[in-house]
Amino acid sequence: MNADERRSSLAGKSIVVTRPAHQAHALARLIEDAGGNAILFPAIEIRDVADVGPFTRLVDRLDEFDLAVFISPNAIERALRLIQARRKLPPDLRIAAIGGGSVKALERHGVTGVIAPQGRYDSEALLERSEIAGARRVVIFRGEGGREHLGDSLSSRGAAVEYAECYRRCRPDLDPAPLLKAWSDGGVHAVTATSSEGLRNFAEMIGAPGRERLQATPVFVPHPRIAEAARALEILAVVVTGPGDEGVLEGLSAFFSARR
Repeated sequence: MNADERRSSLAGKSIVVTRPAHQAHALARLIEDAGGNAILFPAIEIRDVADVGPFTRLVDRLDEFDLAVFISPNAIERALRLIQARRKLPPDLRIAAIGGGSVKALERHGVTGVIAPQGRYDSEALLERSEIAGARRVVIFRGEGGREHLGDSLSSRGAAVEYAECYRRCRPDLDPAPLLKAWSDGGVHAVTATSSEGLRNFAEMIGAPGRERLQATPVFVPHPRIAEAARALEILAVVVTGPGDEGVLEGLSAFFSARR
């Protein structure tokens, strides 16, 4: 697809973006640059933890760890704001992250030399990196109640794992009526979801009439695990795209260009 085709690949299409509000604008801009209309409907809200005490006490012990893993850009922004107000990262602490967006977020905070998977951005791919094989004391920066697979796998290899929970994921209190009205008028052509939790929240937020429309609308997701959550909601058309905002855009553009 050449540049002119890409700029018009989503012409006349309205795409729902369910990312948290503070992270939605990059994808929305890509959609609009491709001629589409981005409908922002955040299905996750990021909030501070109720009690920051356990986090700060762990931060004071960072010199005990040889590997720190940041699960997401949200973990990076919340954790480093608190860490850098209190101390510097230990110079011998190796830093790992899951995806390209997290690597860029760490670089914005001056953290380089990050261990990260290439091509596939998930915990399973990070576990394949040889650089983390010998880790013995690991701290994982994440949101409250995050997925346990990475920590459990490192523990099974003999590592002592602790969690530093630095934010909460909540379901926003939004009025779905304007979105449902646009949907009933034929003004919603696709939905994007970048997390399983966000997709499930979205289905709850739009209620039973909205879920019927969701099941009949193409849903674009950047990971097979999110696709499984979509199919569990009985969504008929689930498209797995490449990773990141660019991957989602490419999936959208290819899908709608093929139907012109």
